[in-house]
Amino acid sequence: MRILLIEDDRKTIEYIVRGLTEAGHVCDPIADGRDGLFQATREAYDVLIVDRMLPGLDGLSVVKAIRAAQVKTPVLFLTSVGGVDDRVEGLEAGGDDYLVKPFAFSELLARVNALGRRPPPQEQTTVLRVADLEIDLIRRVVRRSDQTIDLQPREFTLLETLMRGEGRVLTRTMLLERVWDFHFDPKTSVVETHISRLRAKIDKPFTVQLLHTIRNIGYSLHAPR
Repeated sequence: MRILLIEDDRKTIEYIVRGLTEAGHVCDPIADGRDGLFQATREAYDVLIVDRMLPGLDGLSVVKAIRAAQVKTPVLFLTSVGGVDDRVEGLEAGGDDYLVKPFAFSELLARVNALGRRPPPQEQTTVLRVADLEIDLIRRVVRRSDQTIDLQPREFTLLETLMRGEGRVLTRTMLLERVWDFHFDPKTSVVETHISRLRAKIDKPFTVQLLHTIRNIGYSLHAPR
């Protein structure tokens, strides 16, 4: 894989670049947040590794700007603080995973490999429909009853996942894996928060509810039965 590392600590840079290179990956290191943002939006990468504290532009702002530019590359945050609020803040900014310093390289490599294993979009399916709700995967447009709905990147991915599983119950764990690529429970309400936001946009303005909460199990998106 081709990996962009945005990190300003020289020893950490050397440690990560050496390990990723030995693992067969290509790693481009950049030590400034603004330069990293420019590089991430100019070149194609498989995974971005972003430190939270950076000169020029902090890591959260870098990732927010990357997502605003519609760059979907998975992001692994590196942080020296591992509190729940910090993890939630990173996820809300558009991060996909996080790793607290100091860390073992084997764990970083495993997380990078997991992020890089995401399957490519199914080319034969470019538009998904459930009742009067439609999502165009190419144009990144969501419409319901001829009204365009503005979704954030993570909300879009969440809706796509729910629509691909139309009529099936998707558990919180399944959504964490498929939308956030988490293979563990981060002990946050990130799923519930995004479900609430998504429901406010695709359901509440309309008369028919499509997104259903299955108590103590998960969520299901389907037309009225």
